[in-house]
Amino acid sequence: MIFTQYYLECLSQASYLIGDESTGRAVVVDPRRDIDEYVRDASDAGLSIDMVLETHFHADFLSGHLELAAATGAEIAFSAVAETEFESRKLADGERIVLGEVTLEIRHTPGHTPESMSIVVWERPDDVEPHAVLTGDTLFIGDVGRPDLLSSIGYTREQLANQLYASLHEQLLTLPDATRVYPAHGAGSSCGKNLSTDTWSTIGEQRSSNYALLAESKEAFFDLVTEGQPPAPEYFVYDALLNRQDRPLLDEDATPTSLSLDDFDQLVSAGAMIVDGRDPDDFARGHLAGSVNVGLNGRYAEFAGSVIPADVDIVLIVDDGSEREAKNRLARIGFDRVVGFLQAPLMMLANNPERVTRASRLSAIEFAERRSDLDEVQLVDIRNPGEVQQGMIPGALTIPVGQLRQRIDELDAAAPTVVYCAGGYRSSVAASVLRRAGFVDVSDILGGYGAWQQSQPA
Repeated sequence: MIFTQYYLECLSQASYLIGDESTGRAVVVDPRRDIDEYVRDASDAGLSIDMVLETHFHADFLSGHLELAAATGAEIAFSAVAETEFESRKLADGERIVLGEVTLEIRHTPGHTPESMSIVVWERPDDVEPHAVLTGDTLFIGDVGRPDLLSSIGYTREQLANQLYASLHEQLLTLPDATRVYPAHGAGSSCGKNLSTDTWSTIGEQRSSNYALLAESKEAFFDLVTEGQPPAPEYFVYDALLNRQDRPLLDEDATPTSLSLDDFDQLVSAGAMIVDGRDPDDFARGHLAGSVNVGLNGRYAEFAGSVIPADVDIVLIVDDGSEREAKNRLARIGFDRVVGFLQAPLMMLANNPERVTRASRLSAIEFAERRSDLDEVQLVDIRNPGEVQQGMIPGALTIPVGQLRQRIDELDAAAPTVVYCAGGYRSSVAASVLRRAGFVDVSDILGGYGAWQQSQPA
């Protein structure tokens, strides 16, 4: 058996290539949209990708099933409950897919979404115990899938929580303790609140340590898994629906159009949003007014999707040579309306100083001085609820960055405003959104809440 896990740090997303060396047949599970790595690795191993398996309609990324099917001729398969606009195979609960010696067993595990399924992997058909189970978003390492995402339209979170409880206890925890658990996401994903940095575990380890599996009753389970979940980024519903649909394919080798400053300005005047992917400190030293700063070195696609509408054109400002990477990372969440990038941005900024604006970033000590000098500083904590529960700066309003656009009217655009997160990446995103919305005096705290904590007297 060939079993390869691909882990994408910027989306905390795992996908898998599983192949049988005796027959050369293989499947890919939960692929991302830029598929060249799967195709190359399968070819190098002498494998033919015959099927693409999706554990559910993903909400946090646009899956690559259509790209893989077009590139390899592979069949696309979902749980029998799933309805797709494109041709797909419906897999029944208990159905087996025989690759050769390697056999895959389908188990319907609804709860995170109605159509969720898990895939039990048998290395040989006569093995006493399976090698592994791919659990999608049903069971994570240290957590379980959240049953409250808006992508499950037509179902209440109570209905989904009941399904999730049954799936865990009747489908997954019936597997032997030695069975390896390979989920679709890890720490940092908004698909759960307590995901581990580990990318695999075992059923036995999860049975004994996973807080949700240790719940004393179904009622206690419901309370545990629904409390303190991070707000779902705005693009989640968009992706969950798009993953059901036929749509254009990604050309991951294509580079966006290079734009002169005049062409760039025309697109912005027509409604395109400027997404500046440089490091927050570089952005603060000088940027075009109206730019939204989402650093390419962080969780770029996730936070772009949290603060940028899915239905607008996007023009990029990035370091030279990063244009294709930025385009492809946005495409991973289905944001395909990248209409170009500004050529030689640093030279443009240097040659047009009248168009350059700076962003205020305060150290924790500078923030304390500013707060004491001004009577009505508006302090905004844009971290998630679970982070806020661990402590916050007194007097702060709490608006998670993923809700900022929808809740911006709760803030006073004329008041001096200071934004903070955990370390400074998200606060630069949020501060740039506020400036673009017309807030007149916005700063963020360098080092975020961690720096503020360290600055406090012992």
